[in-house]
Amino acid sequence: MEKIIGKVSATEKCPSTTEEFYFWTDKSEVLSPFDIVKVNHLQDSITYAEVQEINHITDAPSHFTSYISSDFGDIADGIGNMNRLGMNYVKASVICNTGNVYTPVLDGRQVSLCNEEDILIALGLKDVKNPIICGYLNMYKGKDSLKIPVSLNENFLIGPEGAHLNVSGISGLAAKTSYSMFLLNALQQKYDKDNRNDVAFVFFNVKGRDLLAIDEPNTELKDTDKKLYEELGMKPEPFKNVKYFYPFDTNNKKVASNVDPSDLKRQQAENKAFIYKMPCENYLDKLDLLLANEDDTSGTMESCVNYIINKQGEFRGVETWETLIDTVKDYADKNGTAQKNEILPTSWRKFSRIINKVVKTQGIFNDNLDTNNGEKDITTEIKENLKGGQVMMIDITLLDENTQSFVFGSVARAIWEMKFDTERDDVPKKVVMFVDELNKYASNDTPKNSPILHQLLDITERGRSLGIILFSVEQFRSAIHDRVKGNCATAAYGRTNAIEVSKADYRYIPKVYQNMMTRLPAGEYIISNPALRSLVKVKFPYNTYKQFPNG
Repeated sequence: MEKIIGKVSATEKCPSTTEEFYFWTDKSEVLSPFDIVKVNHLQDSITYAEVQEINHITDAPSHFTSYISSDFGDIADGIGNMNRLGMNYVKASVICNTGNVYTPVLDGRQVSLCNEEDILIALGLKDVKNPIICGYLNMYKGKDSLKIPVSLNENFLIGPEGAHLNVSGISGLAAKTSYSMFLLNALQQKYDKDNRNDVAFVFFNVKGRDLLAIDEPNTELKDTDKKLYEELGMKPEPFKNVKYFYPFDTNNKKVASNVDPSDLKRQQAENKAFIYKMPCENYLDKLDLLLANEDDTSGTMESCVNYIINKQGEFRGVETWETLIDTVKDYADKNGTAQKNEILPTSWRKFSRIINKVVKTQGIFNDNLDTNNGEKDITTEIKENLKGGQVMMIDITLLDENTQSFVFGSVARAIWEMKFDTERDDVPKKVVMFVDELNKYASNDTPKNSPILHQLLDITERGRSLGIILFSVEQFRSAIHDRVKGNCATAAYGRTNAIEVSKADYRYIPKVYQNMMTRLPAGEYIISNPALRSLVKVKFPYNTYKQFPNG
């Protein structure tokens, strides 16, 4: 029998309800928010509840009484003139009842801790189908403590029942990328173990060297973390079957990347590293992506793009970036006013400034694609060669913001085209995209006509059933477009600040949990998923791939 820690207390001011109840417990009993307790209820059922608030009270009617009882303000360690009676009382939120009996729990019923099976039943984690490990939870303190692996049904993580993951938290302390990569590694290991090579992964590296050696083992991984991986049913191994794509750099004829030279040399020797370029002939129809961050409320820039894409006027036959820039310049240099239905020269001048700023300064806009020397067009690579079980890592760290958007948008569009406009018979059943800094592409401030925002809306709203899954990360969830985050079935909340948790996105989260979010340690997350009956606080071990001290 589990440890009994107190009894239900239903008072005039704090009655038991179908949603919550209070119970008293000894003041020496150590409980924490998110701990699960149980109460025997009517019809031989059990009610499970989650601890929210913990209060301590004594028989002192006022603070002045407490002052007097301590020998009129004696601050020495002791109980003063009176040994006050005291106890803790706890507010618990009802999670479920085993017999679907949702009448309030009765006053005086015993409250006890739970065993592992109880906790799994309470949270909806018992006998999970198609389990994907998402961490572990620590329940209770001291000799009563339990460590329990937490698994989610993959159908609610990467479809078809529910899909998409959004991870939020402040920079550094929340370890957002680390947690995302832990989940992605768990996914790859799960599919590898089951011999199901029908899921491909496309990652974007946006910060330093963070993800540029994910197939190299973490030599500093501690034995305690290795043991944790084994307890979670995983191997302490890095990602497998990874290919790296680095942007071409015009200046040094090599790569525009922070990749460690030794890692690059190893990757090239193993035929894992490639340089990518974007030839004009393959990307002319994607020029609209260059305007993703431009506020074009009048539609003038869009008119210029459509004019070029449809090869109207002098743009017929344009196949190189140099020719494109020169032709745009010719239109921009025209004097006078435009004829009816023509685009104004002022519009061409604005478009010319945008395209010159990007194309002339970013080496990837290059028409000389040397495939014999390890150079690739990434969209062609995706549409023709991306297969299940593969990880495609695309480095965009040193590209400017507009070019990062162009690459991201082009890749997302290529994945969509691969799924539906290709004659291949080996197309992956599912493709999981991972992108950091989602706010660059789908924030509340993103122009409504942004083609990348429209793509992300398509992916989050339709990708669940089509097999295109988004794993996204940002600092502030409240800044993300409602329809993008609203369609993410799984949300992971890391450490954030008090201003953020005051926003509407956190309104449904109990106040005590909101406060906890402002002080969560690195490596801890609060998880929400349709298959879970309640919010769950999980931990995860250090990543298994090579780590860089300064990112």
